[in-house]
Amino acid sequence: MKETVTLNIGSEAFTLDKDASRLLRSYLNDIRSRLPEDEAETIDDIETRIAEIFRERITSPMRVITIETVRATMKQLGAPSDFGERRDNAADESTTIDPEAAAPQPAPRKLYRSRSERSIAGVCGGLAAYFDADPTMIRLLMLLMILFGGLSIWAYFILWIVIPEEPQRKFSFNDKKR
Repeated sequence: MKETVTLNIGSEAFTLDKDASRLLRSYLNDIRSRLPEDEAETIDDIETRIAEIFRERITSPMRVITIETVRATMKQLGAPSDFGERRDNAADESTTIDPEAAAPQPAPRKLYRSRSERSIAGVCGGLAAYFDADPTMIRLLMLLMILFGGLSIWAYFILWIVIPEEPQRKFSFNDKKR
């Protein structure tokens, strides 16, 4: 299951999967970095053309635009280098967007003791979050292993000491839910 986002492209709302959204944003940012700063109208025209292409390729407004659709659209519009040289000379050619090489890299997973899913110390909640499992099932499994000799209670205490606590999230009224 992939996470989706709704974007307003060329004054129309489209639903894209998260990878497609990232790729499209980096493509548009790369084009924006190559155009003069006072060329906002050109970016609007490009976004309008992208919206037209998406409408041609998507049969139903309920369908999600995938990364393959974005790559095909980028291929149809052309490479960002077709729009000119970058304004800032500090950027090298390795930052140019290549649709085939722009596969998103997943963020590395880290094991933490949970702050929200905790009964004693958050060890089982943290293990559940790391393995994308139900915390109750992890707790039952841990209890059965302790009771029937597969794991000693000392192992739980060691995990409690060794696994760092999940970083506290900073709350702000201006933050958008992601």
